[in-house]
Amino acid sequence: MKPALRIKKINGIEYWYEDTPYYDREKKQIRYRSKYVGRNINGKPVKIRDTLNSNREISLPSSKPVKAYNYGELLPLQKITDELQIGEYLGDLFKEKDRNMILSIALNRIARPTAMYNLKTWYENSALSLEWPELPFKSQNISNLLAKIGNSNIPSIFMGKMLRNLGTKRTLVYNLSSFSNYSQLINLLVYGYNRDDLDLPQINLSMIVDKEQGIPVMYDIYPGSIVDVTTLKNTIKKIESYGVEDYTLVMDRGFFSKGNIEELLHEKISFIMPATMTLKSVKELMSSAQKDIESPEYLHKFNKKPIFVKPVVLEEKEFTLNGYCFYDPKRELEEKNAFYSHLYDVKEKLEKAAIPGWKKPEEVFKERAKEMSSYYSWERIDDHFRIDIKKNAVSQRVNRMGKFFLFYNGERDWMECLTIYRERDIVEKGFKTMKNDIQSLPLNTNKDSTTKGFIFICFIGLIIRMRLLNRMRETKIIGEYTVESLLLELEKIKKVELQNGEIIVTEITRKQKEIMEKLNLCA
Repeated sequence: MKPALRIKKINGIEYWYEDTPYYDREKKQIRYRSKYVGRNINGKPVKIRDTLNSNREISLPSSKPVKAYNYGELLPLQKITDELQIGEYLGDLFKEKDRNMILSIALNRIARPTAMYNLKTWYENSALSLEWPELPFKSQNISNLLAKIGNSNIPSIFMGKMLRNLGTKRTLVYNLSSFSNYSQLINLLVYGYNRDDLDLPQINLSMIVDKEQGIPVMYDIYPGSIVDVTTLKNTIKKIESYGVEDYTLVMDRGFFSKGNIEELLHEKISFIMPATMTLKSVKELMSSAQKDIESPEYLHKFNKKPIFVKPVVLEEKEFTLNGYCFYDPKRELEEKNAFYSHLYDVKEKLEKAAIPGWKKPEEVFKERAKEMSSYYSWERIDDHFRIDIKKNAVSQRVNRMGKFFLFYNGERDWMECLTIYRERDIVEKGFKTMKNDIQSLPLNTNKDSTTKGFIFICFIGLIIRMRLLNRMRETKIIGEYTVESLLLELEKIKKVELQNGEIIVTEITRKQKEIMEKLNLCA
C-alpha cells in the first residue's frame, strides 16, 4: 500500500499531507497515518517558517539556503540571561567583545560542553555567530581573557551585584567537589581526595545558593582542603556583609567529626550533615536504628517513592545531636548491585595479573585492591594471588546499604533535611557537567588565574542552568525532560541563512512548540 498526497484546507489556507495506509488488526480495516508535508504554493508542498505569534507575517524563502546555525537550544538560556540581567552586570565590567565571549563560553558549558580548542567550531555553527559576529575564539585569546578575570576582583563585584539586586536574605552554603588541575602554582592547590579519581592537585570551593530563587549567587575558593569548618568562617563573614541574614551549611561526609560538630554547635551555625561510620557512637546508633527501621510507623514517601525515616539522637560526652536515619529500599538494591559487581571485578583483576618479582606482594595487593582491600584475604601462589572474600566484612557493609544518617542543627523536619541535601547533589552535578568533558578534564592550565577565570564562567553557566531547571519544575516539564534532553529537542530548531542574505527559522514541531509555550519562549 503506497502513500498518497492530498490537500487539506484549514482556515482558508491549503496544506499538503501524505497519507500512508495500514491495516488495523484490532478493528480489521484499512486506516491512514497522516504526515504534514508543507503549504500549497503553486501546486507544490513548501515548508515554511512556523510561528508562535499569529500576528507576525509569514515569509517564504526567496533563495537557496547557504548555511544552517544551531539556534533553538539558545532560546531558554538567553531568555534567562536577560531576565537575571547577567549581560548587563558583565557589560558594566567588560568591553562588549569580552562580555560576549564570556556569555558564549558560559552558554556552551550548558548547551554543548566541549574542550576549549573546539569552542571556535561550536561558535561558528551557532546562531551566536550571527548575533555576536567575529568573536576571537583562539586558544591564546581565551587564555588571556580567563587570566584577566582570575587576576581581578571582577568575580567579587559581579557576585555583589547579584546578591544586592536579588535582595538575597536566606542562603544554603554547599561545599562542592574540586577541579583537578595541572597548574604549577601550588599555592592555590592541594593534593588529596578528588572525585575525578586523579592524583593531581585540586581546587576546593563552596557554592552559595539563594534559598528562595534556587540559583547560585556566590562562590568561594579555598587554598586547601575544606574538611575543617573553621575554613568556612570567612565565607560566612562575606555573605553577612552582603546583608544575608539566614544561612545553612550543607556539607558532605568529609566534614563529619567531633571537632567540626562542636565548633558548629558552639557558633550556633545551622547545618545539615551526613554521618560517616568512623565514630563508635554512630556505629552503635546504626545497629540500634536498623532493628526496626522498616516499621510501618516510619514509612513515608519522597518524590513518590517509599522511604523509611526514623528520628535519632547522637549522644557524645561533648554534645547531643538530632538527626534522622533514612532507609531507601530502591537505593539498597542499587548499592548492592554496584558493590557486588565491583567486588567480583576487583577479585578477578587481582587473580589474573601476575605479581612483579621485584615488588612485595602486600604492596601490589594494596595498589590493585585500593579501597576494596578490607574485603579480601590473599595468599601468594607462584607469581599470582589466590583471593578469598571476607564474609563478615562484606555482610557488615551490605547490612548498611540503603541506610544513612543526616544530622542537623536547628528546627527541621525530615523532608526539609533530605530535600536540601539532595539539592546539593543537583548543584554539584550541574557544576561538574560544565567543568568536565573528555578533552578538558583535567583542565590543563599553567597558572592559577586562568583556572579562577574558568571557574567564574562555569559559575555563570550554573546560574543559568539552575534557573532553567527551576522553570522546568514550575511548568511540570521536568517529568518529560532532563535539562540535556530538553536542549537537544530544541537544538533541532535552526536558523538558516539564504543566498540573498535573508535569515529564516526552520519549522517548529509539535513537541518544540509545547516546550516553547510552557517556557514562554519566542523563536
